[in-house]
Amino acid sequence: MSWLIALLAGAATGVLSAFGIGGGSLLLIYLTALAGISQHQAQGINLLYFLPAAAAALPAHHKNGLLEKKTILPAILAGLVTSALAAWFSNGLDTGILRKLFGLFLLYIGLRELFHKDKQQESPGPH
Repeated sequence: MSWLIALLAGAATGVLSAFGIGGGSLLLIYLTALAGISQHQAQGINLLYFLPAAAAALPAHHKNGLLEKKTILPAILAGLVTSALAAWFSNGLDTGILRKLFGLFLLYIGLRELFHKDKQQESPGPH
């Protein structure tokens, strides 16, 4: 039965990853809360998971013209540097602190999404 839960978690995170909206966050939750894997191990698994998931989704985003070419290189360079620094830093943190920081991050994102007003959905006419 655990293989079925892992399969469903992989499918759900795959869909979210294809949308580009953070399937890795759901994967981390599954790995730490349900699979009983430590936060540090889950982060490593998530990084490895992300590579083929991104490679599978990227061609569709490219085909649909969804890649802002002038933003890609600076974003990649900044992401490479900061992810290396953050990985080095997080490996030195206690797992409990790391889990709490991740939980606060998820709470912030969840609340922001819950209460954020989409500017495109607001009516342009007089109020």
